Amino acid sequence: MLLDIQNLNLWFRGYDQSGAPHSEQVLFDISLRVKESTTVALVGESGSGKSVTALSILRLLESTSEVAADGAIYFEGKNLLAFNQQQMQAVRGNRIGMIFQEPMTSLNPVFTVGNQLCEPLTLHRGLKGKRARQEAVRLLGRTGLDNPEHRMNQYPHQLSGGQRQRVVIAMALACSPSLLIADEPTTALDVTVQAQILELMAHLQMESSMGVLLITHDLELVKKHADYIYIMKDGVIVEHGQPRKIFTAPSHSYTRSLLGAIPDKIKPFNNQADILLKAENVNCTFELPGEWVHPFKRKKRQIEAVKEVNLEIRTGTTCGIVGESGSGKTTLGMAFLQLVHNSGNIVFKGNELTGLSFRSMKHLRSEIQVVFQDPFSSLSPRFSIRKIVEEGLRIHHPEMNREERYQRVVATLREVGMTERIIDRYPHEFSGGQRQRIAIARAIILQPKFLILDEPTSALDVTIQGQIIDLLLKLQQQYQMSYMFISHDLRVVRAISDYVAVMQNGRIVEQGEADRIFTNPTHEYTRTLLKASLSSASASPLMGSGSG
Repeated sequence: MLLDIQNLNLWFRGYDQSGAPHSEQVLFDISLRVKESTTVALVGESGSGKSVTALSILRLLESTSEVAADGAIYFEGKNLLAFNQQQMQAVRGNRIGMIFQEPMTSLNPVFTVGNQLCEPLTLHRGLKGKRARQEAVRLLGRTGLDNPEHRMNQYPHQLSGGQRQRVVIAMALACSPSLLIADEPTTALDVTVQAQILELMAHLQMESSMGVLLITHDLELVKKHADYIYIMKDGVIVEHGQPRKIFTAPSHSYTRSLLGAIPDKIKPFNNQADILLKAENVNCTFELPGEWVHPFKRKKRQIEAVKEVNLEIRTGTTCGIVGESGSGKTTLGMAFLQLVHNSGNIVFKGNELTGLSFRSMKHLRSEIQVVFQDPFSSLSPRFSIRKIVEEGLRIHHPEMNREERYQRVVATLREVGMTERIIDRYPHEFSGGQRQRIAIARAIILQPKFLILDEPTSALDVTIQGQIIDLLLKLQQQYQMSYMFISHDLRVVRAISDYVAVMQNGRIVEQGEADRIFTNPTHEYTRTLLKASLSSASASPLMGSGSG
């Protein structure tokens, strides 16, 4: 047995408001096993204890929190809870690799991708200089990252969310670990690259008998690739078993609610509604530093992120924008917000946006809001949740008093599934899914006419995804809001969109009513995306080896 967790209990220790010692139990009698060459999935809602379980295996919680644990975590026959810090250092990143949920927080912003990827190769494998760099380039290429040699010289902020996640995956696989803990490893990736990454993991399993503990809320992913499944709720394993049993005859009510969370329906498109936003021949070009041509001079190279895009978004409708990571989806949204330089024509409610100054755009900001992909980087760590959510009210509704703002903040938080009790807490105290809900609350509190949603449900478990979809549909009907819904999750796009545009290499290669796109796509790239995302689940290549 590669990993054998036996009756693990975990408490966070701290102090209550009176200063008295206080402890809160977050894991209850967790027992979980991972065999060599198998993929074991740990599934549950955001905040259910999945990531805490993973961090407990590597004992990473001890560096940031005061914790107490009992039970046992056996890895290769040795109890990790009995290891000292020096022994754990030899295990982390070497024998056990980990892919963290949010790539931006696990990459150092002041070092290049190459420097960070070469570090574990030097520390654990003894590779130096040219050999380390060659191996790093090879690893980046295997994770599907384009132009890996060039990416080595870039910094994390110069990459898209999906590209950063691929770098993190390459770092985790650098030392060929015997156990890989993958905490939402494909959250930021489009469906075609998801398939590449999972195929890579399966190949490494066959090469080195690596076991994988896959932590995810993506049930389709679990259905296709897991050999054994554990369902977790409120720090307790409520059900476990083979995928066939879990998906065909679940015994726990919570498992049944997970399986039925995402609605499988397509909204009818209202092509008679007024045009809210119209884009004609929109182009976005970036200049990036290229090769050195002189000791003090570098060539500049141009990247065409968006090319000749034509799109109409009508009042009260949802336009889903789908495509691979780096296809230009987010850049197009930023162009509509006038946060990146663009050419062409963008007309919103009769106002030409292209070329407007920051001051001229200010009066339209309350009507055009955005929910960004990475909630950790878009929420200020210095502000309380109340201050974050009410910031838009302070700017755009100065006539509101403190009590009115407070009541609006509380009501909005409730709409996204949060309670009044969290209002004075800070972003670092929440899980990724909870932070995303806070980001959505901040955007919808102004009741905008046009809301750009950049992967708004990527960090959420399926039950919360379903709740957010229902919430967005309710708000849309109530306030006649229009949405631009950017996502690589075609199941979610199908549930919320009535119009879909497919992007590839900066261009819209196909667009039309959602019903037509999902049932009769005309472009080969669209068919490839649909096949990767919505095809019927197939058995894992490792199915049958089992675990438990």
